[in-house]
Amino acid sequence: MVAFDLDDTLAESKSPLSPEMARTLADLLAVSAVCIISGGQFQQFDTQVLAQLPTDANLGDLHLMPTCGTRYLRFYEGLWHEVYAHVLSQVQKQAAIDALETSAKQLGLWEPDEKVTGPRIEDRGSQITYSALGQAARVDDKKAWDPDGTKRERLRTAVAVELPDLEVRAGGSTSIDVTRRGIDKAYGMNSLARQTGIPLTEMLFVGDRLMPGGNDYPVKELGVPCHAVSGPDDTEHYVRGLIEQLSAKGD
Repeated sequence: MVAFDLDDTLAESKSPLSPEMARTLADLLAVSAVCIISGGQFQQFDTQVLAQLPTDANLGDLHLMPTCGTRYLRFYEGLWHEVYAHVLSQVQKQAAIDALETSAKQLGLWEPDEKVTGPRIEDRGSQITYSALGQAARVDDKKAWDPDGTKRERLRTAVAVELPDLEVRAGGSTSIDVTRRGIDKAYGMNSLARQTGIPLTEMLFVGDRLMPGGNDYPVKELGVPCHAVSGPDDTEHYVRGLIEQLSAKGD
């Protein structure tokens, strides 16, 4: 099993897979099971990944874990089916929304409306996500907003104090994600192992934020073999080599 982060690993933030990456992912699915685990909701996976894959892609071996593993979907009988979903209660959702807005304003991280494109706070059912510049902000603007992660960490720390019973973590380049307590990408990977019977030692995780404090770091702490990448081009190059290795083992 090869598992991937999505934004800034398989594709630029909120952007579709490149044709080259789509072909590479389909070729990997021919020799290995694949999982994508990311903070986005299923609709984002659908637009960024599924709509870009070639028609010969083996969807039966593709495992999708939106909202950091709080949801798990498999493809069979021609449709995507939800295996589980850990949905937040209305009380938890409202508490998260209030804490994100209040803390962002107190820290000066609530950007003026004219700088925000798309929803600033999004209810993803099993996750509440704050995007400082809005969900539809341009990739370059997102990258420039918090290049060293200090803004997100300040906000994450403040919100975590307000929500001791929930999980709060830095997500993408401008986002903070709130889920049920104890649910992060490590939880998702453990769930994947239980659901598939594939031990963690026989999985490989590829992500761009495997450093301490990064939203991929819990997977590394779990002991799953990991490979850090700097972006989609780096991922594509690495996976091409991985396909050659796996194909040679199969032969």
